[in-house]
Amino acid sequence: MQAKVKWTDGVQFVAESGSGHALVVDGAAEAGGRNTGPRPMELLLMGLGACSSYDVVSILKKSRQNIIDCQASVEAERVDAVPAIFSKIHLHFVVTGKDLKPAQVERAVSLSAEKYCSASIMLGKGGVDITHSHEVVEI
Repeated sequence: MQAKVKWTDGVQFVAESGSGHALVVDGAAEAGGRNTGPRPMELLLMGLGACSSYDVVSILKKSRQNIIDCQASVEAERVDAVPAIFSKIHLHFVVTGKDLKPAQVERAVSLSAEKYCSASIMLGKGGVDITHSHEVVEI
């Protein structure tokens, strides 16, 4: 796996993944940016949420759950020092479907957190307190 990051101007960069997808990363105006893209630490949270969501959806589909939607909200706290690393991260999943078994949803979230989500496990081993919650919405 690889990526490239090219500086464009101020504190704006274009990040390109090894699979050829690109996005703009930028800072706030007070940091010399133009607010044209997410901040690097926001990308880290977005990646964590996507990694864990990928697992949850995959596990539920393999369990033959009739899942229609899965949304993850990710909230984090950072230490008040440099480097301003994450101290706590909470992921909350809202899983929507028909005849979903709440135990299966709970199992999928737990398996992602404890076994499959590389991002979550890596951050947790780095000392970040990561918690998870979920809710099931029946339609």
